[in-house]
Amino acid sequence: MRAHDRAAPVSQREVARGGRARHNPPMSRPRGALAPGRLRVPEIITAYFWIIKGLSTAMGESTSDYLVHRIHPVPAVALGFVGFVVALVLQFRMRRYMAWTYWFAVVMVGVFGTMAADVLHVGFGVPYFVSTTFYAIVLVAVFFAWDRVEDTLSIHSITTPRRELFYWAAVVATFALGTALGDLTATTLHLGYFKSMVLFAVIIAVPAIGYWRFDWNPVFSFWAAYVITRPLGASFADWLGKPVVVGGLGWGNGKVSLGLTVLIIGFVAYLAITRIDVARRPRLRPPAP
Repeated sequence: MRAHDRAAPVSQREVARGGRARHNPPMSRPRGALAPGRLRVPEIITAYFWIIKGLSTAMGESTSDYLVHRIHPVPAVALGFVGFVVALVLQFRMRRYMAWTYWFAVVMVGVFGTMAADVLHVGFGVPYFVSTTFYAIVLVAVFFAWDRVEDTLSIHSITTPRRELFYWAAVVATFALGTALGDLTATTLHLGYFKSMVLFAVIIAVPAIGYWRFDWNPVFSFWAAYVITRPLGASFADWLGKPVVVGGLGWGNGKVSLGLTVLIIGFVAYLAITRIDVARRPRLRPPAP
């Protein structure tokens, strides 16, 4: 889904504040934003974005499960939190989007977001239906606050630290929500991992087709697909790694995590080298003598 190709709808608050409609396409530079080229997330949403996003969700699920079963859950969660903080510090130190730091942050959000969702159920006995509802409310609250403050939820406006804070808060909430939702369908609703994976593959096709064929709002379509990639990837990882007796293929969480990590590194290296997710700026010709 190339969310940068179409203009975002005009906000009613913009009409009320400015007295006239002000069109603000996703790739335009909002007032107070940094100069062009300072976008802190991928400028062009390619198929590689969705592939790496799906792999990162699966890798976060398998890595989290591996850590909490290999070591005590408390130090495992602490380790995930440290990695999460380090990744975000590196990301915020960058002056513009860099593939390595951005996707490292996404991966660590995937690991820690999975742990945060699992803690409610495993540590406190909260049912998956309740935790799914809770994280859905958290995500809606983040989107509401973000829209109220910045007048846009477009990822193509992430050019200031405050907008990036809202962005990562939304990303963390989507990972936690998706983890709880995937566990809800697989265990509470007894669909199992494979059927859950098929279910979420069908669901994620809805915003994709809606955007592609029916001109759905690009911001809504992006975030709807972004949320569903989490339970889709988690179901895929669980299907590969969980024992056969519980509906998996029995490959083991460690092997699945390692394999997914290698794939992510390969795809991110390709983006870092080719920079196909960064818009190329036309070179300015020197003035004629």
